[in-house]
Amino acid sequence: MERQLRFSTRSERDAVIFDVVGEIDLGTSPALRQALLGSLKEAQRVAVSMTAVKYIDSSGIASLLEVLQEGRRSKKRVILFGVTGAVLQVLQLTRLTGVFEICETELQALDA
Repeated sequence: MERQLRFSTRSERDAVIFDVVGEIDLGTSPALRQALLGSLKEAQRVAVSMTAVKYIDSSGIASLLEVLQEGRRSKKRVILFGVTGAVLQVLQLTRLTGVFEICETELQALDA
């Protein structure tokens, strides 16, 4: 069974918001990583909605970390919001909840 991932972007204030739906894994993470890296060139802040992400594997985590590192290098912010369920568990188990900037809601991510 092939995993599916869809994402769309929109601009709000000084941020590009990614609405991500599906599963972030070895097959889907490269496209998301490229899109996120590209958006860092356009905005001061990239906010990623994880509300509809039900699964993430190590390659997905690695992609998000790469985007976070690039954001830090370019003095831009990468914020995850709406992280729940299995995705939150993975971030907690890998002790990355303290590495990523995580907000509960989109509004909090925009106001952060």
